[in-house]
Amino acid sequence: MSDSLQRETSALLATCPKGLEELLADELRALGAEVGRSTVAGVHFRADRATAYRACLWSRLANRIVLCLLREEGIEHPEALHRAVAGLDWSAHLRPGATLAVDFHGRSEQIRHTRFGAQTVKDGVVDALQAEGRPRPGVDLQRPDLRLYAHLHRGRLTLGVDLSGESLHRRGYRRDVGHAPLKENLAAALLIRAGWPQRLRDGQALVDPLCGAGTLLIEAALMAADMAPNLNRVRFGFHGWAQHDEALWAELKREAEARASIGRRRCRSRLFGFDQSPPALAAAKANAMRAGIPALIAFQGASLGQLQRPSELGEEVRGLVMTNPPYGERLGELPELVTLYRELGEGIRQAFPGWRLAVFTANPDLGHRIGLRADKQYSLKNGPLEAKLLLMDVPDAAEVAQPDGAGSASGATTPRRSEGAQMFANRLEKNRKRLKKWLRQSGESCYRLYDADMPEYALAVDVYDGRVHVQEYAAPRSVNAAQAQKRLFDALQVIPEVLGVDPGQVVVKRREKQSGKDQYRKQASTGERFQVHEGRAKLWINLRDYLDTGLFLDHRPVRRMLGEMAAGKRFLNLFCYTAAATVQAALGTQEAGGASDSVSVDLSNTYLEWARDNFALNGLDPSRHRVVRDDCLRWLETARAEFDLIFLDPPTFSNSKKMEGTLDVQRDQVRLVSLAMARLASGGTLVFSNNQRRFQLDPELAERFMVEEISARTFDPDFTRRPDIHHVFKIRHREGA
Repeated sequence: MSDSLQRETSALLATCPKGLEELLADELRALGAEVGRSTVAGVHFRADRATAYRACLWSRLANRIVLCLLREEGIEHPEALHRAVAGLDWSAHLRPGATLAVDFHGRSEQIRHTRFGAQTVKDGVVDALQAEGRPRPGVDLQRPDLRLYAHLHRGRLTLGVDLSGESLHRRGYRRDVGHAPLKENLAAALLIRAGWPQRLRDGQALVDPLCGAGTLLIEAALMAADMAPNLNRVRFGFHGWAQHDEALWAELKREAEARASIGRRRCRSRLFGFDQSPPALAAAKANAMRAGIPALIAFQGASLGQLQRPSELGEEVRGLVMTNPPYGERLGELPELVTLYRELGEGIRQAFPGWRLAVFTANPDLGHRIGLRADKQYSLKNGPLEAKLLLMDVPDAAEVAQPDGAGSASGATTPRRSEGAQMFANRLEKNRKRLKKWLRQSGESCYRLYDADMPEYALAVDVYDGRVHVQEYAAPRSVNAAQAQKRLFDALQVIPEVLGVDPGQVVVKRREKQSGKDQYRKQASTGERFQVHEGRAKLWINLRDYLDTGLFLDHRPVRRMLGEMAAGKRFLNLFCYTAAATVQAALGTQEAGGASDSVSVDLSNTYLEWARDNFALNGLDPSRHRVVRDDCLRWLETARAEFDLIFLDPPTFSNSKKMEGTLDVQRDQVRLVSLAMARLASGGTLVFSNNQRRFQLDPELAERFMVEEISARTFDPDFTRRPDIHHVFKIRHREGA
C-alpha cells in the first residue's frame, strides 16, 4: 500500500444497490478511475487519491467508496478472519486515540451473524495495535473516526477503509421524506436509465405528476446545475483516516463549488413537480431549498385529474414525464391504485403528447393499467422489492385524436375495458337490475351483488351502504397467477365505474382456507368503522381491519326470523361473533317487541367488545343483555340457566389457541346440539346454523329431537345462486322427552 494515493493508484471498491453495477462502472470511468470487475460486493476499480475523493463527492450512484486493504480467499472460520485482519499495519490508517466502527456484510458456515463478524474484525485490529504497543482504540458505532468495511462471500474476504463514511445516498437535503421515499442514488439511476442526461443537453423538460418529497426532481436538478451530489456534506469517512490529505480535499471541494455556482446561473432546465398532498409539496420545497436548487423546480398542487401541460412550456417543447407512483404493497390499497394508474395514463396522453414516459413500479401489472406499451424495461431493486422501470412513448396529438380503440405506430392504445372486464361489468349491471326491486321493497342497504358468477372472476362483491367489500377467492395452483391478478385488476377498474363509488370506498381482501383463528386475525389497524341498518337494527361495520366485516350477509333472513320469534323470550346466542343476531332478537318486531333478556357467548375479546358497541348503538340494557367470554362448549357444560330461544352458529372449523382441542362442525355436531338442547326450555326452539357446504345432519339428532330443515327458506334474493352456502335447522324437544 502506497503512502500516497495521490501519486500511485490503489485498489478501491464502490458499492451500490443491486442492478446498478453497469451504470456505476460507467460513472467511475468518467471520473477518471480504471474500472475492473464487478462482483456481488460492488464495482472494483483503481484510482489515485484525488479520484477516490472525487468519487465520494461526485458519485450519484454509489453507496460507499472503500479503499481495499485486503482481499483473501479461504476465510471460513473466525480464527482465519482474525488472523487476516491482525496481519495488517493498522497504525498507517488509524490515528492514536481515534475511534473505530466495523460494518460487516456476508457470512460463512462458522460466521453466521454480522455482529459476530464485526466483533472479530474489531478484535483483529485491536490485537494488531496492542502488539505494536499502541493504545486500544475506542468504539463509536454512530460517528467513528474510522469506519471499516468487511465483506465475506464464499470464503472471499474484502476488507478496507470506508472513505465515504455515512452512505453516499444520504445527500443531506432530505429530512422530510414523505411516504415510501425513493433513495437518492436510486432516483439518480432511474433518471440516467430514462435518458435524462441526454434530454437535458437537448433542452428538454422534466415533469413528475406524483412528485411526493421531490427526490426525482431534485436529483435531476443537481445534474442540470452540474452540482456534486454530496457537495453539502460536512464530513466524509476519509476525514478521520490517518492518510487524509486536507489540502487536496479543499482544492477538489473548491472546484466543485465553483462548478455549482456557474451551473446554477447557467441552468435553463425546466423541471415541474405536481402533487395533491400539501404536506408532500411542503416537504419537497424544503428538500429543494436544502439541496441548494429551489429556483430550478416549480412545484404545484394538483391531482392527476387536474394535470395540465405547464403554461411556461411552448407547444414545440418535448421532454420526459417521470414518476414513482405507489404500488400497493398491501392488497387493500389496490382499488385506488388501479384507478390512479389509469388516470395517470389518461392525463399524460392528453397533456403530454409526443413526450416520453418513465414509470418506476414494483407492480408492473399496475403499470399496464396506464394503457401505453413499454418498449423498454429495466429491473431494479427498491429496498427489498423487485421493481421495474417502464419506458413508454406517449402518442402525439394526431394519434391521441384517433377513434376509441384505434392503435398507433408506437403501440399506444386508448384506455378501455378488456373483453373480460366488459363481461364482468355486464354481469354486475345484470345483478343490480335483478336485485333492484327487492332492495327498494326491503330497504336493505347491505347485500351481495356478485359471488363468483363467472369462474374467471372468482370474487365476492358485497355492498355496505354505498361502500364495497371485495373478497378474492384464492386461485388454485393450476391457474396462472399473473392472469388471475390481471382479472382482479380488471374487476377493480370496473367496480367503481359500474357502482358509481369512489375507489377509496372499495376494499379488497383475499379469501383463503382458514384455520379457526384466522377469522380473528387483524388485517390492518385503521379503526375505521361506520353504521349500517338491517331492519330495525343499527350495526357497526369495519371493512378494513379483519377478514370479515362484522356482519355475515347470508344470515340476514335467519336474524330476521330470530327477531320475529324472540318476543318475551330468554335468548342465548352461541358463537355470537359481533352479536348482530342478539341485537335483532332484543329489538324484535315493532308489534310484539323483543327478547326479555339475552346471553351472548364468544371466545374473542375483540368481537365481544364489538358486540357491546352494537348493544350501545341500539340502546340495549347491558344488565338484561349480557356478553360472556368463554369457550361455548365449556360454558354449556357448566351453565344452569334455561333459554326459550337459542341460536347456535358455530364456525366450520376452529383450532384457536384459547380453545381446548379443535372444533369440527361436521364431526362435533351431536355434542354441540346435545349440550345446547340441555339448556333449552320445554317448548323452546334451537336454531342450528352452519356454513359447511357439504354438511350432513347426523341421523342420531333426528332420532332424539324434532328436527326441521329450513335452509331453503333462509335465502334472500342476493344469495339464491349459492343454496349450499349455509344450512339451517329448527330443533325442538320431542313431547314427553
